[in-house]
Amino acid sequence: MSGHSKWANIKHRKGAQDAKRGKIFTKLIREITVSARMGGGDQNSNPRLRAALAAARGQNMTKDTMEKAIKRGVGDLDGAEYQEIRFEGYGPGGVAIIVDTLTDNNNRTVADVRHIFSRYGGNLGTTGCVSYMFDRKGHILFEDFDEDRLMEAALESGAEDVVVDGDTCEVITNPEDLEKVRDALAAMKVGKPTSSGLIMRPQNTVTLDEKHAASMLKMLDRLEDNDDVQHVSANFDIPEDVMEHLAAD
Repeated sequence: MSGHSKWANIKHRKGAQDAKRGKIFTKLIREITVSARMGGGDQNSNPRLRAALAAARGQNMTKDTMEKAIKRGVGDLDGAEYQEIRFEGYGPGGVAIIVDTLTDNNNRTVADVRHIFSRYGGNLGTTGCVSYMFDRKGHILFEDFDEDRLMEAALESGAEDVVVDGDTCEVITNPEDLEKVRDALAAMKVGKPTSSGLIMRPQNTVTLDEKHAASMLKMLDRLEDNDDVQHVSANFDIPEDVMEHLAAD
């Protein structure tokens, strides 16, 4: 298991998701707002909005909060205008990193992301410098699952791959199959999904030693702690013994 999944698993073990619930809501609200602005407020004709609402429901966001975010997106309520910016570069140990942001202040976001890369020994590159190393995929992360049933159900539903790592399970799909697979698995009740959406999945990974792994995880923590950052993708792999040691710290 690598990159985004490894980080999701280590956060799960440390309970970091609950501690950052407020920031998760902020990011989800922005995604709903931008999705509605770009594709309209009807989720039936707006796949991006439909995916954003599904992610929000997965975090127990109230219907009222989601409806207000949609109204801001379509202009029925006042709100900030967000712009999508993607950053690409390298982090500790030569790890390729993609940072997708939604911001209402480009200068602030550029400065923040550049500072984080620099602080942890990384450097930003030009557009396209690392994105060719990734494939866009659908991603569903599970906990509290029946491994055999989930694996069988996922593959029968059209998933491309199923990767189990300890107490988490990652289901990978083609982007266009994400909703179909997610809905099928929900109907079969084979596990509890903790997140789903479209990700940039690395084609190959860089194995990190403990020093670079520690720096990489700190860098990811700082990036994801930034309100403007929506998604971070990276092509690192951490050996199990190193991961266990870091998760215990």
